Amino acid sequence: MTRLVALICIFSLALVSCENKQAEPKEVVEEENKSTNIEDTKTVDDSQYILFYGNSLTAGYGLDEEYAFPSLIQNTLDSLEMNYKVINAGLSGETTAGGLSRIKWVLKQKIDVFVLELGANDMLRGLDVSETRKNLQLIIDEVKNKNPNIKIVLAGMQAAPNMGEPYIKAFNSIYPDLASANGAKLIPFLLDGVAGIEDLNLQDGKHPNAEGQKIVRENVWRVLKEIL
Repeated sequence: MTRLVALICIFSLALVSCENKQAEPKEVVEEENKSTNIEDTKTVDDSQYILFYGNSLTAGYGLDEEYAFPSLIQNTLDSLEMNYKVINAGLSGETTAGGLSRIKWVLKQKIDVFVLELGANDMLRGLDVSETRKNLQLIIDEVKNKNPNIKIVLAGMQAAPNMGEPYIKAFNSIYPDLASANGAKLIPFLLDGVAGIEDLNLQDGKHPNAEGQKIVRENVWRVLKEIL
């Protein structure tokens, strides 16, 4: 009988010991869950976004993206500790018609400043100036419909000298006219100080090299900084 009592006592102590050991991990897990919940709490992204919408000039044709002027603008913003993030939506070969066809998809993301750089490929193909003007206006309309408060910057282009005086006059007037009509900021000529200068362009003579992109960055920043 004594032996049976002793065995019961030992068994009871063993159960108590096991229960205590199981209870400890539960408390630890609860604390870990609390810690994980705190760590998983996402901070609100209060950054503002600048979208550069254009063709190969924006994309940085022939260069790594880090050398394209939108990336250089991001470097400038970071150096000034300005809370802006740059999105490069440049697409090589893009015309104004192509830009119009994909604008709704691009506008699905958050955008605070919209920099429009299109038209050069229309000019190089000799497309009707009235169509180029219309497409650019429709792009601007889509942007404003999406966000009436968005700030718009229009990157001006100039026609090549071989396009003939009537075409040059009509094409070059597109950008100041649209900027004025839509309350947009105008970069008079995106490639000012770069176009036609061999040392600042790739071998094709049309796209800025790394050094040329630095000058383009200054042309853009001179206007962009006024609205940031």
